[in-house]
Order: sequence, then structure tokens, then C-alpha cells
Amino acid sequence: MLFSLCKGEDKVMQPSGDVPAAEGDSVTLNCTFETSVSYPYLFWYKQHENSSPGYILQGEKKSGQNSPKFSKDRFGAELKDKSVPLKIQKLELSDSAVYYCALQPTVTGNSSTVDENLWSKDNTILLYIH
Repeated sequence: MLFSLCKGEDKVMQPSGDVPAAEGDSVTLNCTFETSVSYPYLFWYKQHENSSPGYILQGEKKSGQNSPKFSKDRFGAELKDKSVPLKIQKLELSDSAVYYCALQPTVTGNSSTVDENLWSKDNTILLYIH
């Protein structure tokens, strides 16, 4: 597990609403942030209806790390200045979900739950594959 300090002025912004896409396409989900931390860690999560959010990957200044369940061939994020867009390639129907971007602190590893206080109703993206 990883726990880090997050100051009150830190903020994550995601566009809200649906992102329609077709099976087989690629899509980029945007996430911008503000922080006073010199080397921030950003995390992406995926949540299916009636399920807990699942950890996809973490992004940091020079590298990133995917969960074993999410192939680097299809899921990737690169931290660029004050944004960490998530690119999903070769979309599958199972990719339809709500996606969350989170700035440290957060929980990674084998945890099956994420602190509900991390989520804001404005910080969601629904990816709808058809």
C-alpha cells in the first residue's frame, strides 16, 4: 500500500459526461491537476456499475506502472506538466465504465476498496463503447 501527503490546495479536474467511442477505436481521457508537490503521483481507476473502482495505473514524472490486469499495449498514461491523459487503444465492450483520475494520496496494491472521500461527482468520465 502507498499513502502520501496531499495538501488542501491540490486539485484534480476531469471533464464530466459521456465519451462515446466505437469498438476497436482508441480514445484519450483527459485529466488535469494542480499541486504544490514537485514530483506528483497520479492514478487512474476504472469502475463498472455496482463494483468498486479498480486500479489501472499510476503515472509519475518519468515513468508509470500498470496494474497486471491492464496491458501496457492497450492502457497508457504519461504525466505531462499538469495533465495525465489516459489513452486506451483497441477498445473492447468491457472498457465501457466510469474512469477516475486521482492525485496522491490514494491506495494501490492489493486493496479492493478506495476511500470514497477521494471521489468527487465532478471527477468522472463515462466511456461508452458501442
